[in-house]
Amino acid sequence: MFLANELKLRDRGCTLALILAIICVCAPALAAEASDQACRSIAKLKIPSVIFTEASLQKPQEIPADPFTAFTGASPQAVKVGGHCLVRGVIGKRQGVDGQSYGTRFEVRLPTTWNDMFLFQGGGAVDGFLAPAVGTIPCRNSTAAPGLLRGYAVVSMDGGHPSPDPAFGVDQAARIDFAYASIGKVTSVSKQVIAKFYGAAPKKSVFMGCSNGGREALIAAQRYPLEFDGIVAGSPGFRLSAANIAEAWDTRQYMSIAPKDEAGHPILSRAFSQQDLNIVAKAVLAACDARDGIEDGVINAWQQCRFDPKVLSCQGDKTDRCLTAGQVQAMSRAFAGPESSDGEKLYSDWPYDTGVAGADWRMWKLGNSPTSQSDANNIVLGARSLQYYFMTPPAPNFDPLKFDFDKDPARVADTAKLNDATGTYLASFAAHGGKLLLFQGLSDPVFSANDLVRWYKQVVEVTSGGDLEAARRFLRMFIIPGMTHCGDGQAFDDFDPLAAIEGWINQDKAPDSLAAGSKAFPGKHQPICAYPTQAAYGGKGNPDESRAIRVGDKRPRHLFASICAHSRNRSPGPRIGWKS
Repeated sequence: MFLANELKLRDRGCTLALILAIICVCAPALAAEASDQACRSIAKLKIPSVIFTEASLQKPQEIPADPFTAFTGASPQAVKVGGHCLVRGVIGKRQGVDGQSYGTRFEVRLPTTWNDMFLFQGGGAVDGFLAPAVGTIPCRNSTAAPGLLRGYAVVSMDGGHPSPDPAFGVDQAARIDFAYASIGKVTSVSKQVIAKFYGAAPKKSVFMGCSNGGREALIAAQRYPLEFDGIVAGSPGFRLSAANIAEAWDTRQYMSIAPKDEAGHPILSRAFSQQDLNIVAKAVLAACDARDGIEDGVINAWQQCRFDPKVLSCQGDKTDRCLTAGQVQAMSRAFAGPESSDGEKLYSDWPYDTGVAGADWRMWKLGNSPTSQSDANNIVLGARSLQYYFMTPPAPNFDPLKFDFDKDPARVADTAKLNDATGTYLASFAAHGGKLLLFQGLSDPVFSANDLVRWYKQVVEVTSGGDLEAARRFLRMFIIPGMTHCGDGQAFDDFDPLAAIEGWINQDKAPDSLAAGSKAFPGKHQPICAYPTQAAYGGKGNPDESRAIRVGDKRPRHLFASICAHSRNRSPGPRIGWKS
């Protein structure tokens, strides 16, 4: 009897073990089949004006480096991702006034392991490309993991036109899509796709981008204030139209002193030699580096930095240790920003910083071409954008070198109304719990950090009645000394703004600083402090050890002698009522 019962138990155990084995083997296959069916079913979604062109389950793979990272600021590296559903489509496909095909192309990647969150990945330049929707951190040297790897459902888009050529500006509807409308359209469609695939809406939504992607991020806060819980706007071109005028102004100043070729045409790249720019950077360091308590090659006390290139004027003949009177005047006028003949400011002034000697600054302002055919970004990218998009109506034959700073700014005004993210009343965004994180390189040659500081102050004044602490409940800004456009420069530019915004919207952990590493300063780490505080050396401990904070450290502790302290002086810009 005992043996018979034992055999029965063993049989039951074998049966149970067999069932469990079958479940273990079949469950992943069943889950994969369910995911595949859910993915393919998205193509059957009926959304007005939307055409789905792909909906397929993807195996783990390596996604090649995005060729447009120079525009978006993302790291130009291939990304290994897990299994996910890939959805592509177009919204509002149509033929434009120029006979070209228009519509907003989008790509959504939905990870099989989801964190219940949605990430809108911003674009760059004038868009016109569809970057892989992986949610890469839009700061070139950041080593932080992309959003898709963290479980975000990620979307990217092309801004409503199929090419990064500004010629789309001849079409009125394409202008509107690029300026703001595509953001709303893609947000709505993406959330419907997410709900269809997962059977639930995202619990939190984030927008993250740099450059024009940063402008798009601010557009999301200003024109779609209830759609996003967290927004990361890096180096935002929020006054893109005025910055385009500044490009023409800078080119005019530097062309005026550039040596000429045999035909009498100026060679822009030779307006300043690399040695010339190096002595400027060294002089700025000499004037401002030690103001944060230590000379370490980083101007953390940027709010107290005052510099005038006149101190570098040659007393006699030009040498490699001084600047000519023409060079001093051209640099002074360029850094003061564009203005009309009666002194009306048309954009912003610029802070002096170490990035003036960097490759990125030169590429934007001067280029490297040894001939009069300039390759400077301000000309190559700026001129065509001015002709086709910023001027209304488009003026394809307009010569940007002949821009009239008294009359022609009026020709940019219409686009500015559509395009520029200058709104400062963010009451609804703040009231629903929205959080806005800004980051900007102090040495950015495309968009002035001083301009962003002024906008920040205006938001504090308009949305929070001048109450800085009230504004800091939804708004934080990080100015990064030495950093150029969306990364690079002599800077601590390896940080993780996505983790910061996620902690803020999910755990209400407002970031007082960002832990940052540096390619330019290997082995060192430093906090990037939330404005109006700035990093300062406390005077104790080894300076190298004072960089002990680590990228990704979840504990917001300062193990180093550097601290985030309030500036004694106000930063550039209009006075508003808070104490610092």
